[in-house]
Amino acid sequence: MSGQDPLGALASVAAKAWLVGGALRDRLLGRATADYDVAVEGDPAPLARALSRKAGGHAFMLSEGFGGWRVVARGRDWQVDLLPVADGRIETDLAVRDFTINALAMPIERLADSGGFAGTVDRAELVDPFGGVRDLQERRLRMVSRDGFERDALRVLRLARLKCELGFAVDRNTREAARRSAAQLERVAAERIFAEFKRIVCCDCALDGLAEMDALGATDVVLPELTALRGVIQSPYHHLDVYEHTRAVLAETIALQRDLEPAFAEYAAGVEAVLREPLADDLTRGQALRLGALFHDIAKPRTREVIADGRVTFMGHDVAGAALAGEVLGRLRASERLRQHVAALTEHHLALGFLVHQAPLERRGIYRYLKACRPVEVDVTVLSVADRLATRGEAVRERAIESHLALARELVAEALAWRAAPPRSPIRGDELAQALEIAPGPELGRVLEELREASFAGEIHTRAEALELASRIHERGR
Repeated sequence: MSGQDPLGALASVAAKAWLVGGALRDRLLGRATADYDVAVEGDPAPLARALSRKAGGHAFMLSEGFGGWRVVARGRDWQVDLLPVADGRIETDLAVRDFTINALAMPIERLADSGGFAGTVDRAELVDPFGGVRDLQERRLRMVSRDGFERDALRVLRLARLKCELGFAVDRNTREAARRSAAQLERVAAERIFAEFKRIVCCDCALDGLAEMDALGATDVVLPELTALRGVIQSPYHHLDVYEHTRAVLAETIALQRDLEPAFAEYAAGVEAVLREPLADDLTRGQALRLGALFHDIAKPRTREVIADGRVTFMGHDVAGAALAGEVLGRLRASERLRQHVAALTEHHLALGFLVHQAPLERRGIYRYLKACRPVEVDVTVLSVADRLATRGEAVRERAIESHLALARELVAEALAWRAAPPRSPIRGDELAQALEIAPGPELGRVLEELREASFAGEIHTRAEALELASRIHERGR
């Protein structure tokens, strides 16, 4: 942790402050947390500045309307959100919170004295007006008040998220109240919806969270494109409709991320390193891959056809799906980088499967696969494996699955090598331009690209060989 412990530092500068919400809940559950919500009497601004100076951090205002401030450690090891106590009383503040397990408070000075719950928690110090501790013990999600979802419909999604993150059961009356308010999600800011949805997809029990979204009617409102997958029947190669197949692909993706070695053998560590890389919107490449699994067949309802012999086809669903995935993520206010990344996963998820019947691949075939799929050449290879493992209709033979996995291992090895050392021509572009008297422009780029492919294929090794081939390529293009 950067600098001083923020709770101890806050206790030394705040006369009246309480740790509240998820941070207190997680500490009671023994879950690690470095994200603290603190309710304070009076104006949070001077406390935020004092905490920033004392604990080592950066303070800034969160919202003028609510008067909130955030202090973030310089090393981003922790953050503290400071909000004024509603109506000046902590009990009143807790009464407007979402769920009983989040409607708990403890004076900051007591936390500092107890080492932040390092030992036994003295429940006599807890402010618990709605039975939140009992619900924690009984692993139950229960609303604080009947109008809680009406005040903020985002709580409908939060209910699904907490169910999958904590593994708690949902109180029946709470689920019914949430379902009644689900339609109001259309009025909630897209950024807030995406923040909750990301956490559901990133959870190890993401499928439970998505199922709860369905049960609450939330999916119909925030992601109708997923609901549209229900009942879309596929070819005999599939044993599930598109919706259940999508869930199965996500399940296989999560299973692969837990243990990549059975699928990728000695290349598993390299794949894992790629998937751990930060990408965008506080997501890693591996977490974005889950979005790719969820959206990879999103355009199948729009492209489904039954041709003359009765076969079901989805021609072009990969390209159409890329556009639709980008559109959906744009609606959710995702970053351009994340939209492009998930769109690329969707567009290229079929590419490896088309190559299985051409194996063993020539070097030029491998090059063209990697070039077409970059920058998701590793990620989409993993997605193709998840898709293959989730496709087990009556027409599928085990040998076909084995062939797909064998080619995936070969291509992921090539993809990792490509990322470590991208293919290069034996001659630089400026040298080539001078030797062939080609001005910089599309023609020079075309010749260089063909040289890179020939070099990758092992057909040229030296500058002289590159010049000879470049001359022939240039002549053919005239």
